[in-house]
Amino acid sequence: MKYSSLLGITIAFIFCSCSNNSSETVVTDLYPNVTSKFAGKIDLNNLANYSNQTIPAYITKDNTSGNSITNKGATLGRVLFYDKNLSSNNTISCSSCHIQANAFGDIAIASDGVNGTTARHSMRLANARFSNEAKFFWDERAISLELQTTQPIQNHTEMGFSGTNGDGSISTLIAKLQNIDYYKELFKYTYGSEVITENKIQLALAQFVRSIQSFDSKYDAGRALVANDNQNFSNFNAQENQGKNLFLTPPIFDANGSRISGGVGCAACHAAPEFDIDPNTKNNGIIGILNGTGIDITITRAPSLRNLVKTDGTLNGPMMHTGNLATLKNVIGHYGKINIAPGNTNLDPRLAPNGFGQQLNLTNTEIDALVAFLKTLSGTNLYEDSKWSSPF
Repeated sequence: MKYSSLLGITIAFIFCSCSNNSSETVVTDLYPNVTSKFAGKIDLNNLANYSNQTIPAYITKDNTSGNSITNKGATLGRVLFYDKNLSSNNTISCSSCHIQANAFGDIAIASDGVNGTTARHSMRLANARFSNEAKFFWDERAISLELQTTQPIQNHTEMGFSGTNGDGSISTLIAKLQNIDYYKELFKYTYGSEVITENKIQLALAQFVRSIQSFDSKYDAGRALVANDNQNFSNFNAQENQGKNLFLTPPIFDANGSRISGGVGCAACHAAPEFDIDPNTKNNGIIGILNGTGIDITITRAPSLRNLVKTDGTLNGPMMHTGNLATLKNVIGHYGKINIAPGNTNLDPRLAPNGFGQQLNLTNTEIDALVAFLKTLSGTNLYEDSKWSSPF
């Protein structure tokens, strides 16, 4: 081999080695505060996979719109989600009310905030991305997940940057975060600039929340083996298949709203395979409020029915915006006999066939089958995956 050729190879090797070492150390050099603060939890050289997770082919609903998940954005969102600096007294984070161990919900009926407790039960966030419904909160007051993310921050009771009652505003929070070294670095790393804005916070938080997905349930294992949900699942027992058929099949009512045949039709509002709420759904008959007196007929949204229970079969918290239903049998009982409350002018007509509150006349066998099926909608990875855990 000629000397010049050998020299060229040697130089090339040295250049490549230096370049590789440079690329490996550049993040440490540029973002030392992130590296030290989140050592062992976040590696900017090797980010967790948020953007390219496997989604089953049968899942088709998606409310992402113009804010696609990126590994950088979701990583920043994870830090924001778990950081108590986002509350006015540094005691509450998003994760205080949306806990990974509870499918990102809360076992308490009302969650603690900086100035009291929440006005409604905290909604589970698992699979929030996968729905036709793009509005958020129980009353759908946020027209997108992005807009939803900073409303709790700007709530006097919840996180305390309301700009009222002596609170600082969202601008106060931004100034606070702008003085935290790891946020200067994370925002520059994610957006190319240290400048923090409410919109950047919203984009990152929404990306993290949308990344929280669960498709490793017994239901998913069975659904992957068939062409559609109406077929019996080979991995289900007879009771679970019976519950699935009851869930999917519409009921037949008599003139007085009493079921005479068919299933119970849960899928009319909670369609498989996402099991999220139909955007056209109205109130479900529960109109109570947690604090004070009166009624609330504005509740028209609900979380996905996936991950109602933990891996041990216990509930991820009470259900409905009032948290007044403590068991799956309680929920089925509510829908089994709808009493149209005075003043509820927003009841979903699907719950009032022929103008009467539906009477499903469920047998104990049917109730047990429905409970068994609903339990098949829960996975395990949601509770275990470290990319959704606290980085602090």
